[in-house]
Amino acid sequence: MHNEDKAWVEYREKFADVYDERNYESPLQSWVMRASHKLTERPFDSSVQFGRVLEIGAGTGEHLPFVRHQFDEYVLTDMDPKTLDIAAKKIGDQYGGRVSYSVQTGADIDCADNSYDRVIATHVLEHIYHPHLALKEWRRVLKPGGTLSILIPTDPGFAWRLGRRLGPRKAALAMGIPYDYVMAREHVNPCNNLMAILKHYFPEAQESWWPTRLPAMDLNLFVAFHAVVDKPDVASR
Repeated sequence: MHNEDKAWVEYREKFADVYDERNYESPLQSWVMRASHKLTERPFDSSVQFGRVLEIGAGTGEHLPFVRHQFDEYVLTDMDPKTLDIAAKKIGDQYGGRVSYSVQTGADIDCADNSYDRVIATHVLEHIYHPHLALKEWRRVLKPGGTLSILIPTDPGFAWRLGRRLGPRKAALAMGIPYDYVMAREHVNPCNNLMAILKHYFPEAQESWWPTRLPAMDLNLFVAFHAVVDKPDVASR
């Protein structure tokens, strides 16, 4: 870290403390972010059952309340232990001991092959420097026939850039966060590249866009991607 610049170090140190305020305090920003979580969970109502669920990059636990399907075990992972501490306090014991927390990086998961029935990653893949390797890791821990659910922003699409300037950028600057610099370092994968990678590995997957539902990066803010993993086909690619 001695070669890292001060602005980035300061931002990462306070990330857990400012994440909820930056993304969920503003009524408009909160509505948009919550819509992204709802979009991810739209295909899975209470009639659906997943035994073991792994969430990658769970942060402060914002996604779990939008999960409607049944599960036996739900593991929230994140590389920042402070965010998981906040998540644990927010979630409490409302799930009767079926929720646990683990400090993990998104691209290197410490668990056995074929361990989970569903893997969820919302607002994560755009941050990972080698997304194709992360996808292989997420596929590795899924059981055959398991479901991979990914949500990504449509950055650098027109709608995303406009929405960012109207909403979170102003709030972040008010908190002393160098927003443009931080986003340049955080959103390292553009949406169009990620979609090309996702479609290469999972050509039969389903995608849904928000808010227009038209499959166009410039007209939307988010895209959700759901793949039922056929492991032999993916492994051969």
